[in-house]
Amino acid sequence: MSRFNIQPTRIQDLKVITRQRLGDHRGFLSRLFCADELNQAGWTKPIAQINHTYTAVQGTVRGLHFQYPPYAEIKLVSCIKGEIFDVAVDLRQGSPTFLQWHAEVLSQDNNKALLIPEGFAHGFQALTDNVEMLYCHSESYNQTAEAGLNPREPILDIKWPIQISELSDRDSKHPMLNSAFKGVAL
Repeated sequence: MSRFNIQPTRIQDLKVITRQRLGDHRGFLSRLFCADELNQAGWTKPIAQINHTYTAVQGTVRGLHFQYPPYAEIKLVSCIKGEIFDVAVDLRQGSPTFLQWHAEVLSQDNNKALLIPEGFAHGFQALTDNVEMLYCHSESYNQTAEAGLNPREPILDIKWPIQISELSDRDSKHPMLNSAFKGVAL
């Protein structure tokens, strides 16, 4: 019996994972990761790093982050407290959905996660105060391979659901796209 409901999105290889929650009067159990079950959804590598983040203020945007090969990573993103608007942007060179994005509301209540393949940028907006997230990564962070897109990029035209209240200097200084950007070659 699978503990995960795996749903495709309109972007190839990007999946929404809904975790089954087993509970009774004592509380609940929710499996966050199972390699055997998530392999069919596209998680094909060992977990290299797990991050837990906290975002204090509603409206904060983090991202859009990615790593170039050979450090391109698969991510499994979950919101374990609060609610977020989670965004993945297809940067794969030659992809039919190049520069298209998909957003999903993830929350502590809906038990959803986003499985983001290599070659995607990722970011989110906190829809509540005091958001906590859990990320599983297939690659460790590598400063020389890190890159980002500006979350206000007009070519992407991401429809952030609420006004952006906070954006780090680093994220606000990510460059805007131009014709020289051909995508991420995997």
